[in-house]
Amino acid sequence: MLIVYFSSVTENTRRFVDKLQLPSVRIPLRLSDEPLTVNEPYVLVCPTYGGGASVSHENSQPVPRQVIRFLNDTHNRSLIRAVISGGNTNFGADYGKAGEVISRKCQVPYVYRYELFGNDEDVRIVRENLLSRAEHLGLNPSPA
Repeated sequence: MLIVYFSSVTENTRRFVDKLQLPSVRIPLRLSDEPLTVNEPYVLVCPTYGGGASVSHENSQPVPRQVIRFLNDTHNRSLIRAVISGGNTNFGADYGKAGEVISRKCQVPYVYRYELFGNDEDVRIVRENLLSRAEHLGLNPSPA
């Protein structure tokens, strides 16, 4: 089972993914870095950017550009099986919005959202559900 994630300089997403204790690979932080290519089915974990757009009615891009670049590669996009997003409940209706956008565009389940870097309960729920539903999601059920 592979977790592909993007984490900004705050490292909130990385901290959440590290706590899952599942194989993972990070989408590069800088657009100038070599793009990531994956070769097995994965679950994408992604933060949400630009919270509050639903309230301000300003155009925002909840999915980080680095994630868009990764998913614009048709090979990478063909292997996504589910999405999990992080966010901040202060964003109101936009909390975890990146997961909604990715789910809709890639036609995969949006399986969970968590706040900031997640708490112990978030980690337990996500880990248990990914492992128990791996085959259903089309993932290798082995955690290592």
